[in-house]
Amino acid sequence: MSSTVQKVLAGVTLAAGLVGFTSTAQAAACDTDKKIDIAEMSWPSAAALAHIHAKILGDGFGCDVEVVAGDTVPTSSSMLAKGKPALAPELWTGSIVDIWSKAESEGKVASLGAAISDGAVEGWWIPKYVADANPGLKSADDLANFAELFADPEDSSKGRFYSCPPGWACEITNANLFKAHGLEETFNLFSPGSGGNLDAAINRAFVKKDPIAFYYWGPTSLMGKYDMVKLEMPAHDPEIFACNGSADCANPGKTDWPTPPVIKGVAAWLPAEAPVVSDYISKAALTNVEVSGLLSWGSENKASAEETAENFLKTQEAVWADWVPADVADKVKASLN
Repeated sequence: MSSTVQKVLAGVTLAAGLVGFTSTAQAAACDTDKKIDIAEMSWPSAAALAHIHAKILGDGFGCDVEVVAGDTVPTSSSMLAKGKPALAPELWTGSIVDIWSKAESEGKVASLGAAISDGAVEGWWIPKYVADANPGLKSADDLANFAELFADPEDSSKGRFYSCPPGWACEITNANLFKAHGLEETFNLFSPGSGGNLDAAINRAFVKKDPIAFYYWGPTSLMGKYDMVKLEMPAHDPEIFACNGSADCANPGKTDWPTPPVIKGVAAWLPAEAPVVSDYISKAALTNVEVSGLLSWGSENKASAEETAENFLKTQEAVWADWVPADVADKVKASLN
């Protein structure tokens, strides 16, 4: 082969390589000129996720992003009516299921998958050290046999079960489940007074390695901090659960909580006009344990949502780097240094 032919072939190979590089770079770049406004909800996990997405979309993909204040009803309503914000990274649709489903069918909004890959959780819990020491205590029905273990300090003749704070919807559900499991004879259903008081009681018990039985939910910072075991309940029954949620429920029944729908909600224009960005969002999901760990760090360090997001990006690269092309991950990492 002559040197001239070799040079031509080399040039073709180089050009092909440059074309491939260019298309890769384009695929990793932001594919919309519109501002992507991201709803920062009022609870810690959603707020941190908003800043995680803002950092990756802004510094990684080069998108024009803005974090805006939000909450479930106003954010979803604005998406439906105005097409913004573009993204709600942790949208709990349980309370707006009919409205959201209708808007999806009309092409106004879309879901890009679960925000929490294994679902949020609610239920009755005990510490793992209690479960390990008492192998016969596995379910809510077993609690009646362990009342002495959870003795109420104000009434030692019964155990104490820490319920939902007053005024929360779960307060009624817990009271009806308490009746359904026949615990009124052996336990006192204790109201902690507030969410902060419930957290304090749980924290105090774990620090002292004391027994405690309690209602709780996740992802939360305490769930990331402590090893809890969920007490078994019969599979979720929507009809029974609906009755249990009413103060007028005549016949409370045994049923587990549903897995709350927690999605990445977007305005419909985003997947239609920005498939690259939408592909990233569809891949970006955390497990319950990962979100709880993120929150635990934020709580222990009294960090802002933005600081919590940056710590996650610095320390959990193995998690988030799988969501994006390598060059995007490199840009995000460079922005953190």
